[in-house]
Amino acid sequence: MDSDRGNIVNFASFKKTARAEKKRAAKKEREDEAAANRVKFGRSGAAKKRAKDEEKRRRRDLDGKQLERHENSGDPEDGAGA
Repeated sequence: MDSDRGNIVNFASFKKTARAEKKRAAKKEREDEAAANRVKFGRSGAAKKRAKDEEKRRRRDLDGKQLERHENSGDPEDGAGA
């Protein structure tokens, strides 16, 4: 004897799959908008982070090469002070 499983609707399962599909659609929409904004506004997040890290490294290297100024003298070449 045949069962009527094909005609029975499991509303709990239906709600679950409908909610999952809605979430998937919203996520895809956000991803599409993000991709369009990346094209529209330029650099990606990774490119911005890379540039920021390079700037930090450059500043750190530059700070390490600065001459120290002695407080007793206004002349940086005078190592003994006044």
